[in-house]
Amino acid sequence: VQLQASGGGLVQAGGSLRLSCVASGRAFSSYVMAWFRQAPGKEREFVAAIGWNGGSTTYADSVKGRFTISRDNAKNTLYLRMNSLKPEDTAVYYCAAVRNPPGLRLGVRPSSYDYWGQGTEVTVSS
Repeated sequence: VQLQASGGGLVQAGGSLRLSCVASGRAFSSYVMAWFRQAPGKEREFVAAIGWNGGSTTYADSVKGRFTISRDNAKNTLYLRMNSLKPEDTAVYYCAAVRNPPGLRLGVRPSSYDYWGQGTEVTVSS
């Protein structure tokens, strides 16, 4: 599968953005999907993950209550709605996918995912 992320940009603190990630190929619904982010000089960190049908989700503590991950399997698209953005949310955001992981587990480590998008940059000004 190939992933194409978009929707990043410059926003003031307290603002909102919605990221999208379009997947090519078939069987999108068989993939666990996730968002990660990487700030300059820092390691890539987990943001959120979602199961194949959207029924299960998990979030990093730092974004819980502010970000919402969702998917539309009919459109082969993953979303990340980001509200109440903070300067510390500034990073390049990457979407990731893994097909039928063991136990359909929602991994929180980059190594849990096999496919990555190119990233979309989010900058939050104070």
